[in-house]
Order: sequence, then structure tokens, then C-alpha cells
Amino acid sequence: MRFDRSLLRTILFSLTVVMMVIGVYQTVLQDDQNAVRDNYWLFTFGFSFYLIYWYLGRKDREAAPPAGKPAAPAAPAKKKAAKKKK
Repeated sequence: MRFDRSLLRTILFSLTVVMMVIGVYQTVLQDDQNAVRDNYWLFTFGFSFYLIYWYLGRKDREAAPPAGKPAAPAAPAKKKAAKKKK
């Protein structure tokens, strides 16, 4: 059985958003000097999930085959000889 990497990335991104939203909500709700320190673990887990999400996406981009054969460069346009006025 093979696990779908895009599903894992979706789950990791969802966890990232949830952890950050809960962290911000709890920090605002506590409204004291130590609120960020008390909820630091939520931000740490959220950021860790984001780093794993980013790393897996980077591996997918590196493993992807090229989009196609690049088009050949166009031939340079020939310059028209300017007609001289008499």
C-alpha cells in the first residue's frame, strides 16, 4: 500500500493552520504578559508542521519531470535595408 503524498501535505497544512489559529486565539483570550510564552508550544508545533509541509513540497518539485521540451529560440529577424531618399 502506498500513501499519497499530496494527502499528507494537505493534512500537514491543515494542522499548521489549526495550530496557529488556536495559538493566536488562546494568546488573545488570556490577555496577560505570559500569554505568548504559555502558548508557545502551539506555535512551535504549527511551525514544525509547516516546515515538513514545505520540505515535502520541495521534494515533489525536484522529482517532477520537466514540463516539456523547450521551444527552439526564434531566428533573428533580418534587417531590411533602408531606402535612401534622393
